[in-house]
Parts: sequence; structure tokens; C-alpha cells
Amino acid sequence: MTTWLRATALAAGLAMTGYGLYGLLDDSYITAPVDILVWAVGGLVLHDGLWVPLLCLVGAYAARGPVLRGWLIVAAVVTAVGLPAVLRADDDHGNPSVLPLPYLRNWLLVLAATAVLALLLGLLRRRRNPPVSRPERREDPL
Repeated sequence: MTTWLRATALAAGLAMTGYGLYGLLDDSYITAPVDILVWAVGGLVLHDGLWVPLLCLVGAYAARGPVLRGWLIVAAVVTAVGLPAVLRADDDHGNPSVLPLPYLRNWLLVLAATAVLALLLGLLRRRRNPPVSRPERREDPL
């Protein structure tokens, strides 16, 4: 059953990849498909070669609880998506409608809101499952 499921998932993934490549190479609006492929491969290398290992290391060594790890993942994703707008907030080239929102403030508000939710979830988990105190070990006199 598992082998059949994996084979079906692989076939579906390859079919979607082929359809996407066909659309990329056949679309008349795309004038430089090689540049798009280079960008996609660069994103894949950056994601799988740097971002995921870094996030796993931080999660494994700095965050011991699942709630904190989950919040770190949410914060990393929100930062990855929002950071380009935050860094270019004052670079509108004389057109104030290009980046009209206060992106730094909004990014910080989203991080704060998700941190508060993670804190509440952590407190709720701790209240539901209080930490177990272990009895002290007695040293054997011999």
C-alpha cells in the first residue's frame, strides 16, 4: 500500500512539474524562461541549503518546547515573506502608491501577535500538563 501511494505521489508530482515547465517555456508573455529557471533553482538552493538547516539548528538547540519551535517557524516564515517590503519601505521612487503601508510596524505587530498567541498556548499547555517533579535521587553509600 505504501509503495503504491509513493509511486502515485511521485507520478503526480512529476506530471505537475512537467506541466509547469511546459507552461513556462510555451507562454508568450515570458521572454526569458532561463532567468526564471535560474531564479527558481537559486530559491531552492537557498531554501534547502541554508534556510531549513539554520531553522532546524536554532529549533533543536535554542527552543526546547514545541510551542516555541512552532512560533520560531511562524516568525521565520513571516520574516521571509515580509522582509523585502520592510527593507524597501522608503524606496518608492517618487510614487507613494508603490509601497503605501507601514511595513515595519505591521511586521512587528504580526510578530508580537503571534508571540502572544504562542505564549498563551504555552501557558495553556503548562496549566493542562503541569511539569512533573522528580524525586531526589539518593546516593548509594557504597
